[in-house]
Amino acid sequence: MKRLTLWIAITVAGNISLGAQADEITVMISGGFSAALDKLAPQYEAKTGDTIRIVHGPSMGNSAEAIPHRLAAGQPADAVIMVGYALDKLQQDGKIAAGSRTELADSRIGLVVRAGETAPDISTVATLKATLLNAKSIAYSDSASGRYVQSKLFSQLGISDEVKSKAKMIEKTPVASVVAKGDYAVGLQQVSELLPEKGAEFVGRIPEPVQYVTRFSGAVVDGAQHEDHARQLLRYLASPNAQAVVRETGLDPLTAKGETSR
Repeated sequence: MKRLTLWIAITVAGNISLGAQADEITVMISGGFSAALDKLAPQYEAKTGDTIRIVHGPSMGNSAEAIPHRLAAGQPADAVIMVGYALDKLQQDGKIAAGSRTELADSRIGLVVRAGETAPDISTVATLKATLLNAKSIAYSDSASGRYVQSKLFSQLGISDEVKSKAKMIEKTPVASVVAKGDYAVGLQQVSELLPEKGAEFVGRIPEPVQYVTRFSGAVVDGAQHEDHARQLLRYLASPNAQAVVRETGLDPLTAKGETSR
C-alpha cells in the first residue's frame, strides 16, 4: 500500500512538472505573417507542448484592434509580430524586451481580381498602369502596403488624379474579400494577405521597379509572463525549418544575413 501511495505521488508530481514546463504563449500579430503562423503553430505546439494563442490586429492605425493600441490599453501579450517600422516605434516607447527583436520575412505587394474574371497583365510597369486605369474600382489596404499605394505607387505611375475617385483604402478587412464579393474590380495588398482569401484570384506581384517590400519582425513584449518561451517561438519562426512554410504563404524568407531569399 505504501509503495502504491508512493507511486501515485511520484506520478502526480511528474505530471505537474510536465504541465509547468508548457505555457500558453499569447502572440499579437498583423495580417502579413498570419497565414505562416497559422500553419506553423500546430507543428510548434506538437514539438514543444506549448500552446499559441493568436490575437489579430493591424500593425498601425487608429482602430482599437491595432497592436500598439492593444498594448497601450494593457492587453497582455508575450510576443508581437508586425511590420518592422511599426515595431521600431514600440521599441522606442520601451514596450519591447531588450535583445528580443527577430527579423522574420519580407512581403511584397500583389494584385487580385474576382475569381472567374480574366486576369489582367501586370508583368510590366506599363501594363500595371493600364490595368489600374482600366479598372472600374480599386481597393487597397490600410496597412503599410496600402499607405505606399496611396502615397507613392499611384504617383509613380502618374495616375493619381485618374484613380482618385475610384480607389479606396479598406480598413480592418482583407482586400481580397471585398474583391471576392464584387465590391471592387481589383485589389492591392501584401501577397501573403491576398492568397488565403477564397473567391479572389491572385494575378501576381506588381513589377519590381514599383514594388514595395515590407519587413515583418517579431519581438517579446516587455514584462511578458512567458518571456523565455516567447523567445524560443520567435527563434523557431526565423529558423530554416520554418522557411518552406513561410515561402508557401507568399512571403520571402530571410537568409542568415537577414537578406531576402528569392
